[in-house]
Amino acid sequence: MTFPRQSHPCLVSHLQVAGVCLMLLVSAGYDQSEACTLRPDHAGLTFPVERVDPVWTCRLQAIIQNHTTESTLGPMRTALSESLYRYLLDAPPFAAALIRRLRLGLYQSDARGPGRFWGDDGEGTKGMVELVYEDPVNRIYFLEGTHESRILPHVTGKAVVFLRMDVVREPGSLEAMDSTLVAYIKLDNRVLSGLVSLLHPLVTKVVTSRLQKGVATVDRLGLVMTRDPQRVWSEVEKPPPLLDHHVAFLKQSLNSQLSPDNVSPHGRSMP
Repeated sequence: MTFPRQSHPCLVSHLQVAGVCLMLLVSAGYDQSEACTLRPDHAGLTFPVERVDPVWTCRLQAIIQNHTTESTLGPMRTALSESLYRYLLDAPPFAAALIRRLRLGLYQSDARGPGRFWGDDGEGTKGMVELVYEDPVNRIYFLEGTHESRILPHVTGKAVVFLRMDVVREPGSLEAMDSTLVAYIKLDNRVLSGLVSLLHPLVTKVVTSRLQKGVATVDRLGLVMTRDPQRVWSEVEKPPPLLDHHVAFLKQSLNSQLSPDNVSPHGRSMP
């Protein structure tokens, strides 16, 4: 009498485990790609979210769908040419250095890798900013940081910011930039998030004021560059030295915006 051959129990066990793991990996990858999507419409604007790297999709979706507060600002006018606006947007440490030297704010920033920057507004808000997507008119950012003030305790959270940029012409055919921001904030603290109905006005006010102040500061920087380029250049030349390629670009920009009568051609006075 012959008996059917039996597979070694360890071999069967390993094959079963491997099969289960493979099924889990395949199903997880399928579910993630199917479940994680970003809606394109935000505050009446359409963004090309289908071009976002899939690695980011689930991270952004978790914040947007479960946000503590949503804020929309703009369009807000900035007195900078398109080239200078984009240059400063891509070089936050350089922009922060100019703002501090011209005594327009207390901003600080350091590069932490391609498209990744640490920032501190000098008023209790600091954290990391990462560029998720960009094209000529749109940008999407991921932020992770903290905020402390007398009004709010130590708060940590994450945010997704959609930015729409438009080139406009002001009187005198000068270029300026209009920016619209849509920000979704998700607090990490469960207690604070649970009090969303009470905190929503306060958190919204803090977020909105920070975004407005940031844009307003950049606008003031643009007005100073147009109205008094010599002052800007004298501050740039002071130690410690700035990076050569930043200085070269700024010099070219200041020369192109030089106003002979030292009056802002944008028709706006310094606030």
